[in-house]
Amino acid sequence: MANIKQTAAKGLLAFALLAGGFAAGNFLPVAGADQTVQQGAGVKAESRLDEVIARGYIRVGTAGDYKPFTYLNPKTGEYEGYDIDAAKQLAEALGVEVRFVKTTWPTLMDDLLADKFDIAMGGISRNYQRQIAAHLSQAYYLDGKTALINEKNKDKFKSLADIDQPGVTIAVNPGGTNEKFVRANIKQAKITVIENNMDIPGLIAEGKYDVMFTDGVEAKYYAKQDKRLYAAFTDHPFTHDDKAYLMQRGDAIFQNFVNFWVEEMKAKGGFAALEKKWLQ
Repeated sequence: MANIKQTAAKGLLAFALLAGGFAAGNFLPVAGADQTVQQGAGVKAESRLDEVIARGYIRVGTAGDYKPFTYLNPKTGEYEGYDIDAAKQLAEALGVEVRFVKTTWPTLMDDLLADKFDIAMGGISRNYQRQIAAHLSQAYYLDGKTALINEKNKDKFKSLADIDQPGVTIAVNPGGTNEKFVRANIKQAKITVIENNMDIPGLIAEGKYDVMFTDGVEAKYYAKQDKRLYAAFTDHPFTHDDKAYLMQRGDAIFQNFVNFWVEEMKAKGGFAALEKKWLQ
């Protein structure tokens, strides 16, 4: 009985010390009364959160091909977009720098699990498969699958059935939720995989392909940039695919911090400011 009471007392003490550390703004874990984690001391960090703070930068994986969320500008060699700005604000909240790591939609999960970056950001849709393999944050933007088409065809394509017909051509980028939607719903139209996602809107505008299925925010973005394009079904999308940030499983401390930051961004207008800058 004495051992049980001693164990419980130690647990309560550790909890109190940990809570006190967070209240004081100290995110390094308390490992015991005589063991404080110090940078470079060789003590294993309790969480990726501690590792990020100790190293002084957070690694953000991003595809760089999904405007307006993430775009690698070939002229500057720099990333830009809604989630690029968001990543910088996340780093600022942590008190560290941000380093972007190039990934692709087909390799996104493998790169995350191989620890090539700490978190993936850039218009990532929430779904069960990603949540099973990894961990998705709270949603920060509500969206769904729509269709980007040539403006000349806006009276022709009034439903998914109108699109899924022999003779209609679908262009899709590989490895993400766009391809998943196309494979699940298109049975008669011709499907062509285009490696570079950003090439597809131009091909639709030129009439080389008829339809690109993508999230409403991307369809509206390209339609705004090119009058030859039309964002169809944005008022009634085919799916509801909220955007979130992707992390490895099993690290509740890091996950909770990211979710806390998402809540703060919502409550204090951070995401609203990004929407005004990038999505309107």
